[in-house]
This record gives sequence, structure tokens and C-alpha cells, in this order.
Amino acid sequence: MAQEKRQIVQYLADYRPYPFILSETRLDFTLVPDATRVKAILSFAPRDSGQSQDLVLDGGEEVKLISLTIDGHEPDPAHVTRQDETLTIAATALPDAPFTVETEVEINPMANTTFEGLYMSGGMFCTQCEAQGFRHITFYPDRPDVMTTFRVGIHSDQNVLLSNGNLIGQKECGTEWYDPWPKPSYLFALVAGNLVAISDSFTTLSGRKVDLNVWVRPGDEDRADFAMESLIRSMKWDEEAYGREYDLEVFNIVAVDDFNMGAMENKGLNIFNSKLVLASPETATDGDYERIEGVIGHEYFHNWTGNRITCRDWFQLCLKEGLTVFRDQQFTSDMRSAPVKRIMDVQTLRARQFREDAGPLAHPPRPDHYEEINNFYTATVYEKGAEVIGMLKRLIGDDSYRQALDLYFDRHDGDAATIEDWLNVFQDATGRDLTQFKHWYTDAGTPHLNMVEEWSETTAGGTLTLTFTQNTPPTPGQPDKPARVIPIAVGLIGPNGDEVLPTQILEMTQASQGFSFEGLGARPVVSALRDFSAPVILTRNIDDDTRAFLLANDPNPFARWEAGRELAIAALVALSQGQPGGDSYVKAIGQLIADDDADPAFRALCLNLPGDEEIATRLSTLGIEPDPDAIYQARQDLARRIAETHQDLLARIYDSMQVSGAYSPDAEPSAKRALRIAALSLLNRIDGGERAEILFGTATNMTERMAALTCLIRRGRGQTALQILLEQFGDNRLVMDKWFSVQPMAAPPESAVATARELAQRSDFDWKNPNRYRALIGGLSANHAAFHARDGSGYNFVAEWIMKMDPVNPQIAARMSSVFETWPRYDTVRRAKALVALEQIAAVAGLSRNTREMVSRMIAAGA
Repeated sequence: MAQEKRQIVQYLADYRPYPFILSETRLDFTLVPDATRVKAILSFAPRDSGQSQDLVLDGGEEVKLISLTIDGHEPDPAHVTRQDETLTIAATALPDAPFTVETEVEINPMANTTFEGLYMSGGMFCTQCEAQGFRHITFYPDRPDVMTTFRVGIHSDQNVLLSNGNLIGQKECGTEWYDPWPKPSYLFALVAGNLVAISDSFTTLSGRKVDLNVWVRPGDEDRADFAMESLIRSMKWDEEAYGREYDLEVFNIVAVDDFNMGAMENKGLNIFNSKLVLASPETATDGDYERIEGVIGHEYFHNWTGNRITCRDWFQLCLKEGLTVFRDQQFTSDMRSAPVKRIMDVQTLRARQFREDAGPLAHPPRPDHYEEINNFYTATVYEKGAEVIGMLKRLIGDDSYRQALDLYFDRHDGDAATIEDWLNVFQDATGRDLTQFKHWYTDAGTPHLNMVEEWSETTAGGTLTLTFTQNTPPTPGQPDKPARVIPIAVGLIGPNGDEVLPTQILEMTQASQGFSFEGLGARPVVSALRDFSAPVILTRNIDDDTRAFLLANDPNPFARWEAGRELAIAALVALSQGQPGGDSYVKAIGQLIADDDADPAFRALCLNLPGDEEIATRLSTLGIEPDPDAIYQARQDLARRIAETHQDLLARIYDSMQVSGAYSPDAEPSAKRALRIAALSLLNRIDGGERAEILFGTATNMTERMAALTCLIRRGRGQTALQILLEQFGDNRLVMDKWFSVQPMAAPPESAVATARELAQRSDFDWKNPNRYRALIGGLSANHAAFHARDGSGYNFVAEWIMKMDPVNPQIAARMSSVFETWPRYDTVRRAKALVALEQIAAVAGLSRNTREMVSRMIAAGA
């Protein structure tokens, strides 16, 4: 058979429908760790009568073809071409009528270290098929717009054999599953292992009973209850908030230790990274519980926004992911504190997506080309995709949003849809023209929004005019950007602190646009971009006194937090440049945290200083080269000043926020612990770590133990506590991930790289496990001053481990390489060290396409 290389770069403009309709897929698996056999029967029909086109099936090089027949007959070998990732059957070998292609292949799950396709994790067979993993299982049209029903037989001596859909047959060493809802291959799933289930049931709105199972390894069943509770809450919420009912007889979740992602929404059989299923007070933090609840909701919500309606091609990835992220954000807001959730989402967006937009990896939520689709599972696709949907909802209102979503589900159920389909639904439901709004999907970059105030007085009262100017900086391949539709939520606050104008949405559509408010009795203070109504960078001429006023008086929690954040950033920017600053912030933050009527979780967020990376980003925006060492020192100094100034208040908060009774991960006790920990982190600067040491020894939950441990490591007193954790939890993989991560993350910058190198030599550093690898390498990368060490040691360490991981698991290596994306903004010495590290990676023989694409784009940014 001829060997050819397929086109590497894929373009949206080249999309063509698959020329064949696939009406049914039958699969039969005989599972053997090193020699699994997969039989596939695919029922095809030409899309158009009289067409004469080749049948192209995707299939990786590791898939060994045993047999191939068409309607029961072997084709002429001259009509079959095996390429590097495809199998092509010439049109001359195909009937001009419906036909069946039957293949048998052999694969080696045990040798599959990429965790794509069918692989093994601790003796268990697992699959991960998004985005293009199914082609590593058998030959198939592995694209999201080819949707069909699946009937799957599984033969194995494992005690639990699972696939998508409903169980329709079971016998010794075998099960048969049927999924009646057409789906693409990326949603296929199979699990076979020695598992036990936590079981429950849910009765849908229409009265159907659904069996629910969370499958875990024996011994882990006592840590799966919260996952089940989260699933039931998700199912109920989706019925109430979106009218979406579950559609199969069973819903299975399986916890897997070796998993590249957080979780996967396979129809009726969600496969989860075990860290997002397993939780107990002794092993999981409040943050872990909240993430479990949110991710279980996310994957369940995909049943309609991703499964029943999927994406036509991978360029439309943000359609299913952005919408589902938005839905899981709404879910968590309803389960917990909506203002706190909004602030945390914005923090994540700014930390990850704004950085992405400002660097060499910038791309629109819907890119127009890609080399490796796995590299586009990004904050832009997920988080910014969710922000775009949030803007749509603000522009049209809650009722119109619900009408549009109902129309979307009715019109596109069973479809592989596009962004155009999505926007057309909103246009048809509301009558709005969304042509300009579409730029949020097609243009990269974060718009910069400037606000100027003008006040005038007449005998009829005062008039305030707000003039906004928008500009989106150039990004790779997109130097010029047209004006976007920007919803700007604004409120006005009088000099006495009362709100004189509640929130209004100003709809900006021009490059520069003014809005006037008339008949005002006195000049108000403007509360702008409330609830972060658009993902933009807002600049305005505002002094510290006005920020402090907003922090004290703004009724909008996000705007209030933002005022405090801006005070802190202004102080840290000044301090990092050797200038005085911080007095206004230290005073204002004391007034805020003394407000016992405020939500403890909100007060905790306000107490947490902006991170080093956020300050570096702000300095870069101001045209100043960030100095990681100076930023680190500025944060240490400001935190110490807060602690010294408000020592008594912080001590009172620390004592009063102690939660008594049995542990609960619910919002109220979690909020109290968050505020207590925030106070501890500051007091730790001046008490020598005494409180942290006591808390570590007395805490009954992992939330407080990890907080205490972090404080102790920062004070150089962590070794005893680390040894205690190691002795207690050395065989608990998830706790040990925390153990590996916290040490380089919390260590002083001057010792963090040495700490990471020492940990990497340990026998329990199972670096081929994605969680353990991310824990250590990601932990060091999160230590801003250590990763950007002037001697290049941080760059070198991370680069070494990217090169080591790449031949084993290219997805993980490529994603880790993104920690280098900001390298061009630093000083000459650091840029030179980072470039050497990136070039070393790029020079590796046989470097994967995943990592090569990422690294080459970052190197090009420094040219």
C-alpha cells in the first residue's frame, strides 16, 4: 500500500460534508491488554445518488489491520491505500448503493501511554476519544459531523463492562450496549475493570426512573457520595433552568486515575479524572468539592449542549464548550454564592485567557485554522466562549435568552451545528441583527475600553456624559479589528453613598461612543462594567480615593471587589517600581473586612492580594518590563503591612470564623473557612508561623491542613508537617498530588527549583501519570518568580520535563509548554534564557506535532 502524508494544517474554509451517510455502527471488543481485537461493521450509503468518491476512514499507525471486507467480499488490494493516519478505499471498489464495510483490527492498550483511544490505567481498560482518539481504536470517519447509533459488544474477564447507552444484553464475560441517540465517534466510551458502584436513581419530570452509578476502584467507594449528590443536583437543575430532561435508562460515571483532561461527556458514560470524583473531608479541600460539583454538572449538561447537539467540525468547539461552561457557571452560582462565583470566574479569565489573548498563542473562540486540534482546548474556547454567551444574555434579557435556547434545542436536536446556526437562532428569536456581534467569535484579542467622564451643570440639573473608546490590539494573523458590540453595565452612586441610578446596560457598537445621563442633582461616582459585563480591559482616570469610595459603597459586589483589586494593583505596581504606595489600600481593606454583615467568602476574596502574574500583566500593559523578583518582594511587603496594621482585626476574624461540628462542603461553612484561611495567610507574615503550626496539628479537614501547610512552607517550617502528611497519606494518590504541588509552589523563589528537582528524583514521582506530572511541573510554573528565575533554572527544569514527556504523552507536554507564552515581555536576560529553552525543545528529533506547533508559535513571537 502507498504511504502518503496528509495535509497538516486544517482550514475552516475547506470544510466539506462527509460524502457518505453512516446509518449504524456495530462494534465488538475482545479485550486483551496487549492484543485487543476490535471488529467494526459500518453501514454506509452514498450521500448523493450517482456520486463517485473514495471512502476515507481515519486510523492511526498503531492500528493493525487484520481483515477488511465490503459487503462480505475482500476488495482488490490495489483499491486500498493505507496512509499515515487514513485508510482509503477507491470509489471503483464501492457499490452505488448502501453497503457495509467490515474490519477487524488489533491494538495494544497496554502500550498506549498517550491516553488517547483505548488504553489501560491500573489494570482497567478506558477510552478517551475527544478530539481524535477513536481513530486509534479502529478505522472510522472520525469527525464530529458523522453521527450514528452505536451497538457495542464487550468481551473480557473484567467484572464491569460498560459502554454508551442502555444495557441490552449480559452474559458471562460479555455485555452488549445500545445507544439509540446518534452520536459522533468522539463521544464513544468503553470501560472494563474491577470496579464497584455507588448507586442511586433519579426520576425525571416525565416520570421516568434513571439508574445512576458512580464507578470507582474497591476501597474508594467511601469518597464517591458527594459526586453522586452533585449529579442528582445537576439533573434537577437542568430540568428547572433549561427544561432539559435526561434521555437514557442509566447514567454512569467512572473514576480513572490516568486521564489527560478533567472529564469527558461521553453519552451516558462520563469518564472522569479521579480527582474530580473522589472526596472526603480528610483528603479533599473545599475547592476540590466545589470543582467536583461544577465539573460533574458541566459534563452532565453536555448531554444536550454537546451530545444531542454537537459541533459540525472542531472549529466550532466553542459552541459546545462555551455554552456548557456558561451553564455550569450558572449552576454553581445557584448552588453557592452568585457574586463570589462571578468574581472567581473573572479571576480565572484574566489569569488564563487574557494572558493567552496578549501572547503568541492568541486565537479567536472560533479559529479559522489549526495544526493540532488538541492545542485548541484553551481558555479562549472555554472561558471566553462562555463570556460571549453571557454577553448575548445581557443584551437580550433573561426571557428572550430562554426563548432562544428553547428554539435552539427544538431546531437542532440531533444536529452537528455551527456558530452561524447558534447566532441565527438568536436572530430569529429576537429579531436582532447579530452580524457585528459575530466578531466576538471570529476575532482574537481582548478589547481595550477607555472611559472618559464629562460633567456639566445647568439650572435643570447636572448632566454626566460617558465617552467610551474601544480598540483591540493586533494578534497573530489579525492586525486590524473592527469595533465590537460591547454591553457595558453602569450604575451611578451619589456623594452620600446611595445609588442614584441602578444598573443599566449601555450597548456600545462604535469605535467611540458617548452616553449621557441628565437631571442629576450632584456629580455621581460611576460604577462601570458591573458584573464584568464584557471581557474587556477597562481604563479610566480614577484616583485612589474614588476607588476606596466604591469599595465602601458600591452595591454591586463585583464592582466593589474590582475597586479593591484596582487599589491593590496600583499599590503593587508602584511598589515593584521602587515607588511608595499602598496606604489607601491598607486603610480601605481594613474597613471592608471589618464588615461582619458582608459575605465571608466575599471578604476572603478581597483579602487575597493579586498574584505575581497579574501584576506582571499589568506592568506589561503599561509598557514596563516586569521584574519577577521585584513583584514578589512588593507582594511580600504589602501583605506584611496589612497584617501589621490590622493584626487585631485579623486575629479576631481568624478566631471567630472557626467552624464547629462535622465538616460540610456547603457554601456557608466553606465561606467561613475561606475567610479564616485568608486571615491566617496574612497573620503568618508576623506570627512566625505559630498559628499555622497549631492549625495543622488540630485541623480535622484537608482544607485547613493544606492552608496551614502552605503557610509553614512559606515560613521555612514545613518539613515536619510534610513528613506527617507523607506518613498518613503516602498511598493516597490524590493527597500526594497536593503534597508534590504545594512544595515548589509555596517555596521561596530562591529554593523552589532545587525543591522541584529533588522531588522529581523520588520513586513516587510517577511522572507518566498526568495528575502527578502537572502537580510538580505545574506547581513550579505557578511560582512566578521561581519559574522566571534570572539564571534560567526555572525555564530549564520545565523544558527538560516537557522534552521527557513529549514522546510519551504529547498532549500533556504541549499543554505544559504554554507556561512559556509570556516570555517575550521580560527583560533581555530572561528572554535569552527562555529562548534557549524553547529552542532546545524545538530541536528535539521526532518532536510531536502537538508540542512543535505550540513551541514554534512562541518562538516566532520573539522574532
